[in-house]
Amino acid sequence: MPAPDEPAEDADDFVGVRDGFQRLWTPHRMVYVGGEKPSREAGDSCPFCAAPGKSDAQGLVVHRGELCYVVLNLFPYNPGHVLVCPYRHVSRYVDLDDAETVEFTALTRQAIRALESASQPMGFNIGMNQGDVAGAGVAAHLHQHVVPRWGGDSNFLPVVAQTKALPMLLEDVRTRLVEAWPGVDGQ
Repeated sequence: MPAPDEPAEDADDFVGVRDGFQRLWTPHRMVYVGGEKPSREAGDSCPFCAAPGKSDAQGLVVHRGELCYVVLNLFPYNPGHVLVCPYRHVSRYVDLDDAETVEFTALTRQAIRALESASQPMGFNIGMNQGDVAGAGVAAHLHQHVVPRWGGDSNFLPVVAQTKALPMLLEDVRTRLVEAWPGVDGQ
């Protein structure tokens, strides 16, 4: 590591042959690599409790229901990757009451329809991970993933480089989904 008064080393200064690849640096993802997890308690430290208290654009909220809402995934697998969340801070699907379960399901269906209208995906991955051992990034607050899929949307980058290339900015995806949302109930 260079001393504070020395310039940082350039890639050309290292031994080896250039490989022609550009690097996509994502230091914001280190919280996941380092194992830091959001709090198990409800409140501002829980991202799914905090998002509804922000403006829709700032919180990446796509649609608000009475008991549940739909939000863009901050670290999407694909453009349009949304999460259906109850407002209430519960960790398991079986902890939803009957009314929450009905709206949770209805919003999942509406999210699929809005995504079909906005971006014509060829398929979807839909599901939830319950608990840390099952791979839940935020195990304390229930959320269901709706991930649009297209042929060829996967490549070697996630496997070899732990990098996902995304062709659209979150704000552009959110705008498309918000515009597609009206009328999805009856389609």
